[in-house]
Amino acid sequence: MPTSTITSKGQVTIPKDVRDALHLEAGDRVSFIVRDNAVVEMRAETVDIKDLVGILKVKGKRLTVEQMNEVIQRSAARR
Repeated sequence: MPTSTITSKGQVTIPKDVRDALHLEAGDRVSFIVRDNAVVEMRAETVDIKDLVGILKVKGKRLTVEQMNEVIQRSAARR
C-alpha cells in the first residue's frame, strides 16, 4: 500500500503509483471526502474536454448564431 508523509506545512506528495492509477499530472485537481472511521476518499477532478464530446444530445432544430441573436434581441425588446 502506497504511503506518504505530511510536511510541516500540511502538504502531502501523492505516490507515483496512485498518480498513475488516476492519470494525474501536475496542475490536476483532486477532491477529498472524509468518511466515517477516518477513511478519506480522494477523487481526480480534472476532466479532459475531449471526454465530454457527445454527452449532450441535441433535440429539435439547430440554430445559427445569427438566429440566436435575433431571438435574444426580440426577447430583450419585449421587456
